[in-house]
Amino acid sequence: MFVDMPLDQLRSYRPERREPEDFDAFWDATLAEAREHDLAAVFEPYAADLAMVDVSDVTFAGFGGHPIKGWFLAPASRSGPLPCVVEFIGYNGGRGLPHDWLLWPAAGYAVLGMDTRGQGGGWRQGDTPDPAPGAGPETPGKLTQGVLDPYAYYYRRLYTDVVRAVEAARSHPDVDPGRIVVSGGSQGGAMAMAAAALVPDLTYAFINVPFMCHLRRAAEITDEDPYAELGRFCAIHRTKVDQVFATLDYFDGLNFAARARTPAHFSVGLRDGITPPSTVFAAYNHYAGPKDISVWPFNGHEGGQTHQVQEQLKIARKIFG
Repeated sequence: MFVDMPLDQLRSYRPERREPEDFDAFWDATLAEAREHDLAAVFEPYAADLAMVDVSDVTFAGFGGHPIKGWFLAPASRSGPLPCVVEFIGYNGGRGLPHDWLLWPAAGYAVLGMDTRGQGGGWRQGDTPDPAPGAGPETPGKLTQGVLDPYAYYYRRLYTDVVRAVEAARSHPDVDPGRIVVSGGSQGGAMAMAAAALVPDLTYAFINVPFMCHLRRAAEITDEDPYAELGRFCAIHRTKVDQVFATLDYFDGLNFAARARTPAHFSVGLRDGITPPSTVFAAYNHYAGPKDISVWPFNGHEGGQTHQVQEQLKIARKIFG
């Protein structure tokens, strides 16, 4: 069934944002702290038995200088620096194996698939630990890890890793640093939107069914995980609800959207109970850069799946030539 507002209301839904006064200072200081560590991006050739693609096992320094893993793939036959897609992963997934990342090299581009710290135990394996877990109580999952303090919150570390992943991609000698696209779905979509706000001069962003948007409303209108983690936490910590959402305001996609200038293509499923359509449209309608959106009326969190990928390939061909 349709789970949210009618489409005509969604297209104009632009709720007031809850923005901390020090939002920009918080992120400027966070990224400056991360850059005190050498990026130390290493691309180790990896034998993946893929004759048409060169594969590297990637390690770079993310938040706190922590080693973050990834895969880098590029067409084996290439001349000159390539456009690169930096792709981020949905909740509880990991980087998997190299053949999981063949789409963009098959289209003629490089890809850096970033592993997600502390995840990768749900639907695809991950290889990156999170050596600095947030302090304090938490509900199982990542959404409430350190949620009583924005400086200890899990997504501060993860979004910093996102920025450093783009920097790592730009450092590769086979990548054109002026032609970088960020991409992801669900949690990966939230990460792509954070990148669009925090990284200057990106070429484009693919933001599919994004998570971590309009967080207070999301926690109030869906019982689906991962947002249900917030509900369970607040049900136990009844007196700390305002503190929880004060932390989340530093990580809400609406506040990143308002700062983003990167051209972007969004997607939304009108039957999505995991990232409700009003939360996606709230971010889309606040997004400050050039934008459009694919609406899939009879789909849920899967969105457009392969049809959405086909749209992205067409856009990539247009922007990259």
